[in-house]
Amino acid sequence: MDSPAAEPRAPRPVEQYLRELPRKRIAAGVVLRDGAGRVLLLQTSYKANWEVPGGVVEEGESPWAAAVRELREEVGLSRPLGRLLVVDHVAEHPHEGVVRPEGVAMLFDGGLITAERVAGLVFGDGEIVAARLCPLDEAGPLLRPMLAARLGAALEAVAEGVVALCEQGRRVG
Repeated sequence: MDSPAAEPRAPRPVEQYLRELPRKRIAAGVVLRDGAGRVLLLQTSYKANWEVPGGVVEEGESPWAAAVRELREEVGLSRPLGRLLVVDHVAEHPHEGVVRPEGVAMLFDGGLITAERVAGLVFGDGEIVAARLCPLDEAGPLLRPMLAARLGAALEAVAEGVVALCEQGRRVG
């Protein structure tokens, strides 16, 4: 005996479907390095750990446009980006007493920068208080562990000519 056919579901209106889609936060950063492989790190006025230039992608903004904007806003550099180095899926996680939502972090190649250029960087709005070039092994203690791992993956991606896919900063696949 055949089982009865399931009743067809009425299609949902597209507006309802779109409202129900998950939302993810997206961050975009820029990896700048010198000829010795040291990376540019920024000390912010609002958190304990150092960062790479970058930040949250704003509504209606592409990740690469956000990276260019953040580089200009944070350190006064206007330059084209190189290629995408890292795509990192970041699961929901606690940080500084707050649960951070799931998101995607991207790092783009910002190319080379000299120590003289770093010394001349201008921090316009008080968000950034210092900048320095730092070897990756010395950068680790200054960075959150996930960013340190992501930055390591980015430098490997530069050397290998690939895009590194990561989860929680660690390469996968």
